[in-house]
Amino acid sequence: MIQVKNLKKTYANGKIETHVLKGIDLEVKTGEFLAIMGKSGAGKSTLMYQMSILDEPTSGEILIDGVDILSLSIREKTEFRLNRLGYVFQDYALVPELTSLENIMIPLLMRGLDTSSAKERALKALESVGLVNKDKNLPSQLSGGEQQRVSIARAVAQDPIILFADEPTANLDSVSSANIVDVLMDLNKKGQTIVMVTHEKEYTNHCNRIIFLEDGKIIREDILR
Repeated sequence: MIQVKNLKKTYANGKIETHVLKGIDLEVKTGEFLAIMGKSGAGKSTLMYQMSILDEPTSGEILIDGVDILSLSIREKTEFRLNRLGYVFQDYALVPELTSLENIMIPLLMRGLDTSSAKERALKALESVGLVNKDKNLPSQLSGGEQQRVSIARAVAQDPIILFADEPTANLDSVSSANIVDVLMDLNKKGQTIVMVTHEKEYTNHCNRIIFLEDGKIIREDILR
């Protein structure tokens, strides 16, 4: 599903260059649940942002489902993200003035679905994360764990070929964190390809594989199942 070859990312601040990714080679199989781990500053989120087309690498190659992502125009990248990828962020990224249902419907409407179809898919997505009775709630009326489940529902409603989750449990208590990981595990069991950045080893028990980053390089790989 994903092929990364000799991926490098350098940030420049005047004459000072910071090499964050130093030649990453990585493959993610269809249906795999991959975890990316490492200490703060190891390059975990930077790697995910390159793989998920949210940032542009300095050099290297990224293929997603056979598509050379880096050769796409800005418009084509935007369409690819909207139509084929799903995102879950640690800060939930929900629009505070919109209900749970409306937050999920927005990307679907942007893709051209009519209101009725978007609502039907959004309700189904809420049901898949156990929040069908929270469809009219604003984010401020939900717990942190519930807000994160809404963000997951928003992502899966689009039927993405890959779901990217960047520290999805970072702002949650242990019970809510476990619930979020259970939701991701259930999605993976249904065939969803998932790439998750985390710093909590306990939340990787249901992953297929863990890669460990240190100083911008993959230093180890654990195959769990």
